[in-house]
Amino acid sequence: MNWIAVCAGVPALYIVRELDMRNRILAIVAIAGAIAAPVAAQAQSGTVGIVRGDTVVIEDSQGIAVDQRPAFREYVVRERVPTFTMPDRVVIGGVLPEAGITYYDVPQTYGSTPYRYTVVNGQTVLVEPRSRRVVQVVD
Repeated sequence: MNWIAVCAGVPALYIVRELDMRNRILAIVAIAGAIAAPVAAQAQSGTVGIVRGDTVVIEDSQGIAVDQRPAFREYVVRERVPTFTMPDRVVIGGVLPEAGITYYDVPQTYGSTPYRYTVVNGQTVLVEPRSRRVVQVVD
């Protein structure tokens, strides 16, 4: 509190209003920063999907490229890969159950990738083999 102003006869209400206005401005700046931060972070990264705050980042060269996806889907159908059914929706960043799912190597013709694929609820997905985290839904 500005004691000189109080002693000089400035009403205490003036000081309270000044502090209240400063707090409001700080709150507006903090809210604007909180809203802008995720937008700026997403614009700077190669984010494929965001789920529950976890970001899954893969390079285009690591997944199935856009122009290869139709041929890859046809390959999966030709191979008659069985679909695993689960009650939850398939989302990027989601972790698949440990048991009951078979993972397959992606053929070299569709690009070199460290991931494996499987079919869950009728959707072909790329999965990180160790964590069983979905990194790409091949649409």
